[in-house]
Amino acid sequence: MDTDKTFFAHETAVIDDGSIIGNGTKIWHFSHIMPNCKIGDNCNIGQNVVVSPKVVLGSNVKVQNNVSIYTGVICEDDVFLGPSMVFTNVINPRSAIKRQDQYLETTVKKGASIGANATIVCGNNIGEYAFIGAGAVVTKEVAPYALVVGNPSKQIGWISEYGHRLYFDEKGFANCPESGDKYCLKDNEVTKC
Repeated sequence: MDTDKTFFAHETAVIDDGSIIGNGTKIWHFSHIMPNCKIGDNCNIGQNVVVSPKVVLGSNVKVQNNVSIYTGVICEDDVFLGPSMVFTNVINPRSAIKRQDQYLETTVKKGASIGANATIVCGNNIGEYAFIGAGAVVTKEVAPYALVVGNPSKQIGWISEYGHRLYFDEKGFANCPESGDKYCLKDNEVTKC
């Protein structure tokens, strides 16, 4: 192992030239980091993960086992990608038709979590601190702090930065039971008060 490295890579991981990997990041068994991608500080890349060219992962991103992150995906800081969740990058793929020039961008904003086996159809962004339930199929934009589940996914509520469901009173206020942070709901948008 190169003593100049500031990240850990398991001996079975493949890291192509031209990728940028931040300090304190860990890359586990059988994962492939392709060229021209950027992985931030203190990320954890689980087993059997593929990070495709030009993908950007912010700092403290947690990628669980068996996730493929395709070209066009940007994950901001503190994003959680659950086991075997799926991103797509072409809206109408066909084996015999090359569409590399048609990749759609998908941005997962700061602090969002995507549950196990969820699918994110390309071109649909995930808002800050949103929570995508396990197995959901996201076919449209997801608002910040939204809680979405199902196939196709639908919003069933709101969630705090700590991952707790928010219950708003008649004045549009809710408190996170863990952090005590206060949230405001106005015009179908949630913000911290």
